[in-house]
Amino acid sequence: MVVLGRFIVKLLPIAPKFIVKRIAGRYVAGSDLHSAISLMKKMNKENTCFTIDVLGEEIKTLDEARFFVEEYSRVLDEIISNNIDANISLKPTAFGLLLNKDIAIQNIEEILNKAALSDIFVRLDMEDHRVTQATIDIVLLMQEKGFENIGTVLQGRLFRTDEDIRNITKSLGSFSDFRICKGIYLEPNEISHTGYQDIVNATNDCIDIMLESGSYTAIASHDYPIINHSLKKLENMKMYPDNDSRPNSIGPRNGKGLGYEFQFLLGVRGDLRRELASKGHLTRVYVPYGTKWYEYGVRRIRENPDIAWHVTKTLLMPWTNRR
Repeated sequence: MVVLGRFIVKLLPIAPKFIVKRIAGRYVAGSDLHSAISLMKKMNKENTCFTIDVLGEEIKTLDEARFFVEEYSRVLDEIISNNIDANISLKPTAFGLLLNKDIAIQNIEEILNKAALSDIFVRLDMEDHRVTQATIDIVLLMQEKGFENIGTVLQGRLFRTDEDIRNITKSLGSFSDFRICKGIYLEPNEISHTGYQDIVNATNDCIDIMLESGSYTAIASHDYPIINHSLKKLENMKMYPDNDSRPNSIGPRNGKGLGYEFQFLLGVRGDLRRELASKGHLTRVYVPYGTKWYEYGVRRIRENPDIAWHVTKTLLMPWTNRR
């Protein structure tokens, strides 16, 4: 089945767009904010929370950046008015990072300030290696300005990540807040692990460093070797859904678990997410929406073997298509 899934993925570039849309629809909430809000309301019964992403990155003009500022402002309004248990995820390049760093910082700070007024957390998504350091620098700058409702994402596959964790925690201490994932971007061999087991091992090492540092750690993975490692590490550290025993932790944070959470892409391994939630672990679903669904869907499907398998199931066994 996995081989068949990879074959289907290879056909995507020549597949009609309506077929790709049908496949990608599992992983995208819809083309507009209303669709995303409706989906999250339906999923509330699954005892999960959310992080919302407006699809789009690497804009060509700063006018496009203003669209994202205004759209995320609407997202914050809707989170509040609908009482949704959600935070937001921003891609710095969508705010102009590769065009004008100063303006990008102003745009991000505008959203961060509005989110802070309602104690909503803002996650700066990590993109490819070109903006790794710039993204980290923005998080550190915003923390220096007094915004504690911000954190970033680090990718286990990059050689630099363990050192990035140590540098960030040295600056921010227990106020460090990470999402750790394997990394969806295919990076050059010179700067990243490329073999599956090497990436898993590196990601697990990063999780250990984060948890031991007292940082809040959002474990974003659908891989059993990473989730099982995390559960064992949490148990060894006596960290449970109702208890964070780490002396270097700052304690409870609004809208968060006690020191950690598990995160899943919309449409991937919902069964595993529901199992973790049933055991008391805080789980969060990454909910993307927007008109850039095609680019997002193709990237996720092409670069993630797990999603390739889910694509195959969606096409051959549609009755299993539960998010």
